[in-house]
Amino acid sequence: MGPLSLRIALPLAWVCAAAALALLIWPGRAVADEAVMALVLLVLAAAGAALLPLLKRLARRAGEADALAARLAEQEAQLARALRQRHEALERLSHDLRTPLASMQGYLELLLLRHGTLEAAEAQNYLQTAVRNGERLSRLVGDLLELARLEADAAPLHSEPFPVAELAHDVAQRFAAAAERAQVALVVRAEQQPTPIVQAEVRLVERVLGNLVENALRHTPCGGRVAIEVEGAEADGRGARISVSDTGEGIAAADLEGIFDRYETAARVGEGGGAAGLGLAIARRIAALHGSPLELRSRPGAGTTVTFTLPGAAGAADAVDTQKTT
Repeated sequence: MGPLSLRIALPLAWVCAAAALALLIWPGRAVADEAVMALVLLVLAAAGAALLPLLKRLARRAGEADALAARLAEQEAQLARALRQRHEALERLSHDLRTPLASMQGYLELLLLRHGTLEAAEAQNYLQTAVRNGERLSRLVGDLLELARLEADAAPLHSEPFPVAELAHDVAQRFAAAAERAQVALVVRAEQQPTPIVQAEVRLVERVLGNLVENALRHTPCGGRVAIEVEGAEADGRGARISVSDTGEGIAAADLEGIFDRYETAARVGEGGGAAGLGLAIARRIAALHGSPLELRSRPGAGTTVTFTLPGAAGAADAVDTQKTT
């Protein structure tokens, strides 16, 4: 018997004893024998006083148990929904993996079947289509493997201090040709004094910026603009707040939920148009590894801005300024 059960049983025993005493003495006593009745009533009152807080405690625990049961039921429902969404997304992802593979295989089979009868230009077109589908499949598989590695924390961060504005200009230069083909202005706005210095892994930060810029270019119409902005997170130039914004179609509020989810975004890779692919999921994970959330602000027709913050390196600003003056 537990402590609470014992504390309930003792007052109940007193009640039973008082009741038994009353039954034993009542038939042989005159109604006027008030002393005995007072004793019985005193025992009953004491037992009731002891029982009342225990009953309240039982009621409170019953309420807590009901609340816990409700929370467990909600968690079970959420888990079931997550598993169902994951299953559906993986089915779509499987389809997206098979689509470029089947297309590539089909064009290569046509080349074999019609070998010697195809015009050179037609054969070249078949080969180019097969290569494009192979590249698409390779990118998707590579992104999946990269995201799995990042989520598993398979490798430690190799952080070092560096001026992130220079990296932003490098990324913009890498996408300059793509922006020109899309007729989209790609600009970098960065604070120069003091130069923002961050402590991070250069390769991973470059991946984040590349993914965000690529996604922004994909969703910005002809004549639009994509901007990379770098500003110091601290007054002395250590740390940086980095954002990539576009003047594209924006994202509806209903579509914002789950946009960073690995399964949801992976399943959208083959849909085109509004697809974000795995780029945002990878960018969010890399930002999280550096201690920052990936903040997304968007409105339909007003474009999208994605922002993250990188930590500063103590003494890094002085070191970089010294290098520039020597």
